[in-house]
Amino acid sequence: MHDFCFTIPYGLILVCGGVIGYASKGSTASLAGGAGTGFALILAGYLSLQAFHKRKNSYFALILETACAVMLTWVMGQRYMQTSKIMPAGVVAGISALMTGFYLYKIATGGNHFPPKTE
Repeated sequence: MHDFCFTIPYGLILVCGGVIGYASKGSTASLAGGAGTGFALILAGYLSLQAFHKRKNSYFALILETACAVMLTWVMGQRYMQTSKIMPAGVVAGISALMTGFYLYKIATGGNHFPPKTE
């Protein structure tokens, strides 16, 4: 599976979560963290998709995706440890940890793999 297939929806979910957190509680930290990280992931997914169209890997996008996922895992994991609330901190920390593992796998295996061209 290619990284942009997961990264773009993951970024959209984070943007929506940040906007919902801001709308419901007025939390600018939620807006900045969710929307900021979400837009960074959407950008990384877009860069990865554009590189895929050229049958190349975007290692910048993979590193950006991994850094965002690691940061979210750390921050939301700390938030979960403070509050012991599964929603949203525990869920976001779990999803982010899973995505971190996926991105590290992609880096370790050389990025997206392309099928041979058929003539």
